[in-house]
Amino acid sequence: MRIVFCTASSVEEAERIANRLVEGKLAACCNIVPNLKSIYSWEGKICRDNEVLIIIKTSDYGVDRITSAINEMHSYQLPEIVAVPVVGGSENFMEWVDANSSER
Repeated sequence: MRIVFCTASSVEEAERIANRLVEGKLAACCNIVPNLKSIYSWEGKICRDNEVLIIIKTSDYGVDRITSAINEMHSYQLPEIVAVPVVGGSENFMEWVDANSSER
């Protein structure tokens, strides 16, 4: 199982991305966390923006397809897409994630 983090410019954009990932069985579940403050360097400037975080649960093999799908529909020139492995947790939950993100 993998958890993928992605920021979006608005709740609407995050919901559009999350819906496509879940409906396409690329992800089993997405959580949308509003009111995130991001401070980052972009093109030589320090930027401070309000963003929305999407927490995406997927199978081990879903990350590449999720990355492609997000890049196709995201408004950012360089969207944040970071995947981390899950090293433990509820076996039943991880099996559910695998079964519901089985689009290969």
